[in-house]
Amino acid sequence: MREAVREVAKCFPTAIISGRSRDKVKEFVKLSNVHYAGSHGMDITMTPTSDNEVDGVSFQPAKKFLPAIQQIREVLEEEITRKIEGAMVEDNRFCVSVHFRHVHERDLENLKRKVETVLERYPDFHITLGKKVMEIRPTINWNKGHAMEYYLHTLGHTNVDDVVPLYIGDDRTDEDAFKVIQKRGQGIAILVSSIPKNTRASYSLKDPPQVLAFLLRLARWRKSSP
Repeated sequence: MREAVREVAKCFPTAIISGRSRDKVKEFVKLSNVHYAGSHGMDITMTPTSDNEVDGVSFQPAKKFLPAIQQIREVLEEEITRKIEGAMVEDNRFCVSVHFRHVHERDLENLKRKVETVLERYPDFHITLGKKVMEIRPTINWNKGHAMEYYLHTLGHTNVDDVVPLYIGDDRTDEDAFKVIQKRGQGIAILVSSIPKNTRASYSLKDPPQVLAFLLRLARWRKSSP
């Protein structure tokens, strides 16, 4: 998959927008020719390119919440990780993720109550649900869709007819980006899922192998175009 993304990025401006921290995503992907946005788009950087005049630009709309985020993480680790088997608290810098994929079903309601109780002390934060994960985020008007709009604007692609944004995602939080494409009226939103789901995406791919095949075909098509 890494090589497929590398080849696509040689042909088109490419960004990876993830719920995980930007540093973790960059370390995992290990590509120097893509842009990275972590924490659901709340930690954005532009990767230097030869024709990009905004090299290294960063945008962090939730920066003022960092001290509170670290406090929340510490409390959750004490209240959840050590008391509910299978639960994991992840520091994603501008948000905190509580993973419950390995939590027994009988403990899920208790887990939810504990998280909600902790957040009662932090009214500027809210919970969103992802795939077997609860995300604790600052209550600001910013998500993956805004991050995509930021990239389009910074790259000069906001109000142009010859640019077709393409977004591939497999999580509930990716619906915000699908919504942006839908509103734009021009673009391709692809949901990755093996089962039918309610979505704003117009297309779907079943699994990562299909995503890989799609990206390779996209890169080959672009390289063969005049």
